[in-house]
Amino acid sequence: MAKMISFARGAPSLDIIDVDGLRAAADAAFQKDPGGLTAYGSGVGYVPLRDWIAEQHGVPAERVLVTNGSMQADAFLFDALVGRGDTVVVERPTYDRTLLSLRSRGADVRMVELEHDGLDVLALERVLKAGAQPKLAHIIPNFQNPAGYTLSLAKRERLLELAREHDFTVFEDDPYVDLRFAGEPAPTMVSLDPERVVYASSFSKTVCPGIRVGYLVAPAELIARIQKLAVGAYISPNMVAEGIVNEFCRSGALARSIETVKAALAERARTLCECLERELPDARFVAPQGGYFLWVDLPRSTDVGALFEAAATRGVQFVKGSDFMLDGGEASLRLAYAGVTEAEIEEGVGRLAEAYQEIAGGVPVNAAR
Repeated sequence: MAKMISFARGAPSLDIIDVDGLRAAADAAFQKDPGGLTAYGSGVGYVPLRDWIAEQHGVPAERVLVTNGSMQADAFLFDALVGRGDTVVVERPTYDRTLLSLRSRGADVRMVELEHDGLDVLALERVLKAGAQPKLAHIIPNFQNPAGYTLSLAKRERLLELAREHDFTVFEDDPYVDLRFAGEPAPTMVSLDPERVVYASSFSKTVCPGIRVGYLVAPAELIARIQKLAVGAYISPNMVAEGIVNEFCRSGALARSIETVKAALAERARTLCECLERELPDARFVAPQGGYFLWVDLPRSTDVGALFEAAATRGVQFVKGSDFMLDGGEASLRLAYAGVTEAEIEEGVGRLAEAYQEIAGGVPVNAAR
């Protein structure tokens, strides 16, 4: 069987991770603060890193909590705010782990359609006028997972207006914000309304996935409540990892790493779009301006489940669109381009096109290769 090419995982390939910078940051962190890294720490996380994050967001440190990855931050927030039967608005499609987490808590999940410029706020207005009273709206505003779309400034502002009018919290889940390689950034919603928004981000996408360091920015009272949950769960998060990230950030290595990752992502996204246009002309997609993901819509008659199996026999993996929805998505798929080289993208899309031709009943487009 041909070497596996995976468009499934949202993770950078090793060649764009600053391993040397991480090694140097680890050495410096242990030299500067061996006691802090090797002892139990505070439930709010490694305090110097907490302070650095607070400075970046222009908020008091009491509004920040550092966790073992942003998914744990999500889980603590859901535990604090979402009870069984509570309504939570999410995008359609949305991150599959978020769906699983909310459904496991018994939340009443309402999916609102995602447009190319982010959540359909008019559709959200209709849901609210019909009587929904959400506790929370979970939004991935930049280079959304799985779609790759970005919420426009006008929609950010309207969403915040709706949150104030209907008294719900906006959960701004923003791990990809620094990975923009085209277009102009919009302000974070937490900077526009720090009392109405809870913000989460992660160093997994800008440093490396294995570091498992994420954080929340929220009103101090909510952070204090979540801190109690954190202490009850693990006493303190991983001080070693957070100490290394602190040194990596403060040394300037993070900024350099982000530039390296963005340059690679830009080339990989460009290659992926060009290959799809050439090899799979039935595919409909929006070229991403950042992040890791590209959402592909195929003709409605396409059975992406069958395509998944046909692609797997050719050594290609992707994630089915239906995995990111409560219903629908059967003719869509997500392609992650962060973990594959340009050569792998060329080969992988070629194989995917062959699989598509097979399930469509045609002759493989590149059968002679």
